Amino acid sequence: MRRCAPGAEHGRVTEIIAGPSLSPLEVLALLGALALVAARWLAPAARPRVTIAAGAVLVPSALVLGVTGLRWQLLPVLAGAALAAPFAVAPLLRHRIGRRTGRGTGHDADPGADGGTARPAWRARWWLALPGSAACAGLIATGPVAAWAFPVPEFPEPSGDFAVGTRVLQWTDPGRPETFTADPDDRRTVVVQLWYPAPKSPAGTPRAPYLGRTEQEARTVADALAHGVGLPGFLLDGVARARGRSVVDAPVDGAAGRLPVVLFSPGSGGVRTQNTAWAEELAGHGYLVAALDHPYDCAAVVLADGRTVRSATASSGDRDQDDELAAGWTAVRAADLRFVLTRLDALDRGESADPLNGRLDTARAAVTGHSMGGAAALQAARQDRRFGAVVDLDGYPHGPASPALTRPVLALTQALTPATDPRYPPRLTEALAAGTAPGYRLTVPGAAHLTFTDAPLYLPPLPSLVGSLGRTESPRTVAGATLAFLDAVLRERPGDPAGALSAYGDLTVHRPDAGR
Repeated sequence: MRRCAPGAEHGRVTEIIAGPSLSPLEVLALLGALALVAARWLAPAARPRVTIAAGAVLVPSALVLGVTGLRWQLLPVLAGAALAAPFAVAPLLRHRIGRRTGRGTGHDADPGADGGTARPAWRARWWLALPGSAACAGLIATGPVAAWAFPVPEFPEPSGDFAVGTRVLQWTDPGRPETFTADPDDRRTVVVQLWYPAPKSPAGTPRAPYLGRTEQEARTVADALAHGVGLPGFLLDGVARARGRSVVDAPVDGAAGRLPVVLFSPGSGGVRTQNTAWAEELAGHGYLVAALDHPYDCAAVVLADGRTVRSATASSGDRDQDDELAAGWTAVRAADLRFVLTRLDALDRGESADPLNGRLDTARAAVTGHSMGGAAALQAARQDRRFGAVVDLDGYPHGPASPALTRPVLALTQALTPATDPRYPPRLTEALAAGTAPGYRLTVPGAAHLTFTDAPLYLPPLPSLVGSLGRTESPRTVAGATLAFLDAVLRERPGDPAGALSAYGDLTVHRPDAGR
């Protein structure tokens, strides 16, 4: 076993330029709301102009947002503005009335209409107004904070030579019953999303929705994801609005040649699109990525006939029973992965007319996954020698430990913490060390379990939740390390992949025994 020190350089994914947490209209509404609060504290001559300008900005912005779609993050902004508005507008109205009648009702002197001096308009003393203004300002400030914590995710532009296309397929395995239902005629069905190299599209071409083929599907999936982790559905409203960098049904770029194939299985309760930034980066470098929705084991799977299949897997609370359940679910996922590779091979051979006929190099195929999907990838590689490489993204190796893995494996993991299952490190080490091909364990400093997904792009940047790498560095590291490994193994780039992988963290390499 050889231990490599972390390198100083980090991967190939280009720097993500994070989009603003608030849209221009939302920024205008925010500024208008703050101006209403500030008007109370300005000089008497400036108050009317600022109040009128604030209303002229705030009201149209709020109306347009109400028509185009109002995000929940703006509700405290509008609430703060509504509370401040009477105190900003009422003095202005009394001021106008006073000018017409020649009488005032407050402290600010104003010449009367008859040339005399009106009594000043009454205003609350500053020590009475200060708490209310502070409360309104605090309420308004929660808007941009919430938008920063739960943004509409902005996906990185793939750094490869190609743009990216995407499409969704649905396949049914006629020889395999659906074990999650009691219907003996129900056959196992999977939904598969493909990402592949595509020519550059004209400027303004719509990008693919992130969580589904339609807005309704995206909202269904977002609600299911939120429910799965115990969050109110509205918190992921921005995720349902998000778009990736790929174009739906874009043509395949002929310059990419025959495409190595990478299959991906999401985590338990995850969805096929949960690693879109990773998939688009690989596709931009000339790979075809096929990500699976596993019905009854993913948060929500919307089928072609409109039915929504929700997760039917749940922990029992008993460790031994949960291990047995997880091994069974992993076996189903592994069979799904093998089935999809078979279908992709048939698609390449032209068994049905498709733009990918003759474009897929299924002899260079990798199987990958996150969490339970990583466990499924390990099992699929044990059972099917067509897979030439395995990438396990922080997945506990559920299921049997034999036969030994015969293909190179990359396991990306977070650093060990007191919360880490003590069985995880030795079981992963056992799987890697027993293999007849090199096994690489890359421990990514600052990573958490969700670092290896798109979650850092749209969840609050809490280290315990998404790690401490940040929204830019998380997808950079995961995609860069994956590409370094796949380029070396599937494309047989010269050199030991350990040298490139060590740039991303603390690398341990397991070499097969010479006599094995």
